[in-house]
Amino acid sequence: MAAAKKVSKIKEIEETLLQVGLRIAKRGEGALFVVGEVEYKPLVDQTVPAFLISKNPKLLESLALMDGAVIINFDGFVEAYGVRIKSKKVLKNFGTRHSAAISSAKGNNLVVVVSEEDKKVKVLRRGKMVMQMDALQKGVEKNVSNAVNVLESVGAGTIGTIGTSILIPTMGITFLPGVILFGSVYYLGKALSKKFK
Repeated sequence: MAAAKKVSKIKEIEETLLQVGLRIAKRGEGALFVVGEVEYKPLVDQTVPAFLISKNPKLLESLALMDGAVIINFDGFVEAYGVRIKSKKVLKNFGTRHSAAISSAKGNNLVVVVSEEDKKVKVLRRGKMVMQMDALQKGVEKNVSNAVNVLESVGAGTIGTIGTSILIPTMGITFLPGVILFGSVYYLGKALSKKFK
């Protein structure tokens, strides 16, 4: 029962972050969300008390627009915002926000980075990009729940490296416009065929 509740909480967190991220990306702004533990240094006074992101996504969106990252615990509460994360890795051809994202995507952490340049929302786990959503794709917001289900069904363990990608519509699953999963075609195909039989 505890495991099911934990999965449900993670899915709720992912859905909230993707919905907020898509709204931010559509406006051509950027953000960085880290769910889990990471070393950081506050850039602003932390005057807003901890709150549950699923209950107040508008406040989360406002805080995310400040310089720096938003840190969220695994229960879905904002712990800090407007913080600098020391980058230990560099993501080639991307800026400091993406470098901080790839550095934060370690262990069980979930990282969502919103790119202001290409208006895409990227999900990272275990040091790799696992999913990307295009905020400019018509109707993409309606598919966040389905995207989270696919993301959870594949799991971070089957995810490969950036560059090995699969576009869901080419597999015949057209109800996820604007969503790209990155990883092993074999494992993704196997997981998706089980999920949607």
